[in-house]
Amino acid sequence: MSTPDQPTQQQATPPPPSRPTGMTIDVARLPIPGNAEFALYLVALILAWLVAWISDVLNAASWFDFFQWVTIAYILSRGIAKASRVLEQ
Repeated sequence: MSTPDQPTQQQATPPPPSRPTGMTIDVARLPIPGNAEFALYLVALILAWLVAWISDVLNAASWFDFFQWVTIAYILSRGIAKASRVLEQ
């Protein structure tokens, strides 16, 4: 005899649905603002600004010239880095 407090059969929970093999979850990821290259770029500009400020030989025009060429190099390097990843997807 069974009592009403105890079920006669245990209820089995169904297994979670599985994904077909080869399918991945495609979650959109936002880029993290900034990167190590940008941080190094800022450090180089601040260091050059300090050198131009402290030095008697260098002036604001020297710092601006450095700023111009470092910025051009940074933008080109980021463009090359992004272009190299175009065919990976």
